[in-house]
Amino acid sequence: MSASLSRRAVLLSPAVSAIPAASPAAPVVNAAEHAWLANARDPRFRIDADLATCPTGLPRHDYSAEYLLSEMKTYGVGHVVISHVCYYGRNNAYTSHCVKTYPGKFAGVGLLVGHRLFPPADAQNASRLERLIKDDGLVGLRLSPIYDRDVKWLNDPASYPLWKMAEKLGAVFNIFLAPEQVGQVADMAARFPGVNVVIDHIAMIDIAAPDSAGFGPLLDMARLPNVYVRTSLHNPSKTRQTPYRDVWPFLRRLYDRYGPKRLIYANFFEFLIMKEMIQFFTPDDREWIMGRTAHRIYKFP
Repeated sequence: MSASLSRRAVLLSPAVSAIPAASPAAPVVNAAEHAWLANARDPRFRIDADLATCPTGLPRHDYSAEYLLSEMKTYGVGHVVISHVCYYGRNNAYTSHCVKTYPGKFAGVGLLVGHRLFPPADAQNASRLERLIKDDGLVGLRLSPIYDRDVKWLNDPASYPLWKMAEKLGAVFNIFLAPEQVGQVADMAARFPGVNVVIDHIAMIDIAAPDSAGFGPLLDMARLPNVYVRTSLHNPSKTRQTPYRDVWPFLRRLYDRYGPKRLIYANFFEFLIMKEMIQFFTPDDREWIMGRTAHRIYKFP
């Protein structure tokens, strides 16, 4: 199946329609989409290259809350977690706007600390997180040590106050990291068990590498009940061809170790793969993976 195959074509295939879908009563949550306004006239939502953590790849088109709502309607998704996009950097205003403008539809995960953001040792980070959650309506942060492979800060004691505040507030941390950084997450998840941790993009594992290069430690981290894994199959895939079958054996190993209640689906373009095509998921498994778990940890009403 080629990468250009449309999502609707996948939906119409006989192999997909033969597999039972989840109960319509179960919440369906897309646990990671970005949102931005590249052409915003409102100064609050203009993209500023000086703040962006990805200043060389700024968009020319919008990917707005309203567009997300239209996609949600198309796919029957009830809620979306907006992972604050790198284009805005530490200005979380648009994500906050989306959450407050469409209550119950979106949850927001912000950016504050790390590469081109506030330094991890900044004494104000904990209070910034508190304001982001209490005033701006977000539910947590995305931490991305993957951009700082030569600087070890995630489990440095300088980060403890931020995690302590997250534990106090019941915040969730999405973590985008390289395989060799998994041990840092394990340290912090064990030290702060009140913080729910979601590993983004299956820790960017190299599926051609031995387990010792990162996937083994990720499996071992299943011993920590506050750790979850987001099933972004496209990132580890070597073929880059939907439905990313080369990653399915690794998904099965995650499923066997973490169980369905700690796997979280994300991305519209993987919706049908996760909902309809993975044959080792039971209908009950799908309800948890497609939304029940995300609905709880991202605090949807």
